[in-house]
Amino acid sequence: MKKKVLSVLMASTMALSLVACGGGAKQETPAATETPAAEETKEEAPAEEATEDTAAEETATEDTSAASGDLIKVGIINNDPNESGYRTANDADLKAMFTEANGYDASFAYSLKNDEQIAAAQTFIQDEVDYLLLSAADTAGWDSVLQDAQTAGVKVILFDRTIDADPSLYEASIVSDMAKEGEMAVEWLAGQGLDEYNIIHIQGVMGSAAQQGRSGALSDKAAAESNWNLVTQQTAEWNAEKAQQIVQSVIDAGTPFNVIYAENDDMAKGAVAALDAAGISHGVGKDVIVMGYDCNKWALEELLAQNWNYDGQCNPFQASYIDEIIKTLESGQAPAEKTIIMDEKGFDAETITQDDVDKYGI
Repeated sequence: MKKKVLSVLMASTMALSLVACGGGAKQETPAATETPAAEETKEEAPAEEATEDTAAEETATEDTSAASGDLIKVGIINNDPNESGYRTANDADLKAMFTEANGYDASFAYSLKNDEQIAAAQTFIQDEVDYLLLSAADTAGWDSVLQDAQTAGVKVILFDRTIDADPSLYEASIVSDMAKEGEMAVEWLAGQGLDEYNIIHIQGVMGSAAQQGRSGALSDKAAAESNWNLVTQQTAEWNAEKAQQIVQSVIDAGTPFNVIYAENDDMAKGAVAALDAAGISHGVGKDVIVMGYDCNKWALEELLAQNWNYDGQCNPFQASYIDEIIKTLESGQAPAEKTIIMDEKGFDAETITQDDVDKYGI
């Protein structure tokens, strides 16, 4: 793969420190300034008078000028941006960073299906991208295509989600610790001190890192505690309408429950719609505890109003970290860290503030 030279000088470089997400916490990327091509010399020395040094300098100037026009070619594979508020914010963050003004020629592909994402990766490799940026729909099945990328000289950077692949097949990963997100949420729920936990567990897309991490902690707790019961455990594939149908079916069956554990905010919203239709109270001090993930601003406002009880943060703003890693690799160095874990927290309806909503809501 030919070495690329950036056509832009960034006004500032964002440090690889871990920051919390949200409108107030997100840092904007300064506008980039194009480096002008080297000016042509108006007067040239006669050929017979030109020295070897002069010729070498002219050649170097021409090479530098040509290279300075190159853009770093990236192929970005993401989940459907309409999947959730989190994904919309994540996609917008990437599109704001990977622009020609910032020195990139970027192409995007979207799917919630692993096989379609793998096909997109193969296409990007054939198109000879310099970098493949990947948020995998499923953790499994990536070894072969990532080996193809490595053979072709395409550098792979993971974002948002981990995969089950040899770390030698990618340069770095900028991800959320989904297992930790699940552990924090389940620990919070255990702290509510219910005599019995009858839980409707609404899962995300099965096999995704987010689903595995957020499901794992709850499943482990329910298996270990006799008073923790999973009334139902079904996927709504991040979709509010499907979540509403799941909860409605439990209500129609007359099965008692007192906790909604939804693996994203949209599914929690759908679950609450079913509760409202049935006249079942929810929130602080009410009949049903409602839990979500992602910290959409509207979801945090539900916590502030005490209509919901808990929301786990998932930080969507990874583009600046990826940009910094690419710059490091382009300089011929290895990233200081192979894995960067986004800084995240959980919010309780009884302690959340308006400042939290404004700072962390996406």
